[in-house]
Amino acid sequence: MSRYVFKLPDLGEGTVSAEIVAWHVKPGDVVEEEAVIVEVMTDKASVEVPAPVSGRVLATSGAPGDVVAVGAELIVFETDVDAASPPASAPAAAASAASTAARGGASASQRSGGAQSAGGTSASQGSGGAQPAGGAPASRGSGSGGAQPAGAHAGQASASGASAAAGGAATAGPAAGQPAAHAGSATSATGASTAATAAGSGSPAGGSAGRGGGGSVTATSASSAGGARAGGMWTGSAAGAARGHSGNGSGNGHAHAARVATSPAIRRRAHEAGVDLTQLAGSGPNGRILREDFEAFVSSRSGPKLVRSRPAELRSSSEPETEEIKVIGIRRVIAQRMSDAKRNIPHFAYVEEIDVTELESLRRHLNSKLEKGSPSLTYLPFIVSALLRVLREFPQCNALYDSERNVIVRHRSVHMGVATQTPDGLKVPVVRDAQSLGLWDLAAEMRRVTEAARTNKATRDELSGSTITVTSLGKLGGIASTPIINAPEVSIIGINRAVERPMVYNGAITIRRMMNLSSSFDHRFVDGFDAAAMIQALKERIENPATIFID
Repeated sequence: MSRYVFKLPDLGEGTVSAEIVAWHVKPGDVVEEEAVIVEVMTDKASVEVPAPVSGRVLATSGAPGDVVAVGAELIVFETDVDAASPPASAPAAAASAASTAARGGASASQRSGGAQSAGGTSASQGSGGAQPAGGAPASRGSGSGGAQPAGAHAGQASASGASAAAGGAATAGPAAGQPAAHAGSATSATGASTAATAAGSGSPAGGSAGRGGGGSVTATSASSAGGARAGGMWTGSAAGAARGHSGNGSGNGHAHAARVATSPAIRRRAHEAGVDLTQLAGSGPNGRILREDFEAFVSSRSGPKLVRSRPAELRSSSEPETEEIKVIGIRRVIAQRMSDAKRNIPHFAYVEEIDVTELESLRRHLNSKLEKGSPSLTYLPFIVSALLRVLREFPQCNALYDSERNVIVRHRSVHMGVATQTPDGLKVPVVRDAQSLGLWDLAAEMRRVTEAARTNKATRDELSGSTITVTSLGKLGGIASTPIINAPEVSIIGINRAVERPMVYNGAITIRRMMNLSSSFDHRFVDGFDAAAMIQALKERIENPATIFID
């Protein structure tokens, strides 16, 4: 056996370790060369590590959340095996079992006098006491004379072998001018052969099947469902019990059915109100609960208003009340960086109100000139363009603090970070040399890098190296915020929501479109006066948008 030990490679930019985010393979898997085997996270970005060779995975080192040093053993391959994955076998047992069930559990209906289950088991007795085909004795109720009155019938189903089958209903023709009532039952069997037999003595036409003088209902299956239908109304269900409404019948203790006769709308209203329908007496045919019955019951109830209870399946659920989520990957990096920034940087927050009415007019005018389907301009590229010109006057805000050397590094070029929400969490892609881009190019580049961040296609360079950051939640921007500085930067500019408000303008009250800028500065290196002066200069350019394009 040839073993290949793969160690965590140097991922660049002085990386000394990486956190395992997710394994894409496990011991025993056969992988191709260059297939992704593991995702790791550095302080800069998430990296997918490909397989250096083809082979079978023998062992992996570390679990998600573990930090592995560069040069440490990561995964072991066996390389002298066929790299092709073995074909997956398609299971056929289920199809064979289903075929057997269909052959063994089919039932044949007898056209007159009764019905016979598959395999020659007992069938329902029809009028006149005739035996069903196949010579099997007909099942009898407890009535005298061996014959059931016309219109009362019981159904039977049986299941044999290891499969489950459903039985059919037996129906007798009308006799002596009486309308026929229909009764049916359905039985499901699990495991070995299981049968359910329902038999009952006759009851007058319109009565419920499965219930009569001295009659009984027996169920031996794991579950059954069905019902008796009389006069067009559902009056019972076969679940080892049947509900009857004839006055001269006596049951065997199963007089109360699991299903109450009413409409789906009433059931829904009862569920929402927490009403048990079995407590209501219906005034409709065969005891059916009508809308008037339900409303009268609800209005007559006293005491506090009912609170909708949790469904029984939720109350009895075995799921835990809490869920533990391990903080790994990019979420761990976000948590660490945010904690460090708030712990180490004395934030100075500054909020200013800006009139963007004229800027909105310019933005709409430029968007109206776009070709159909072209992406429209938002406020962000205008504000960033203004900021790029203001930073020339305030270089202390376009700087990084090197804590190891205790040095502030000011930059001539502006590498603009754009805080972006992604499915993985907050990322800050970077527009490099933003000061060299015009409005349209700046807008296009900002769209490109933010989309790359959202789709995990951004490179390491595109996710690092910013000198100042802007953050905006668009319509969710709120009135004001206190953004956290993206260390080692010393400034961050937050853009809040733009809304129309009544304002005093040129001595008159008028409607103006207003927006707040919420900014934070590292008070160790940016004095409050300088921070306020920078925001005021930015405000002046935004409120007079023509100056955004003047150097």
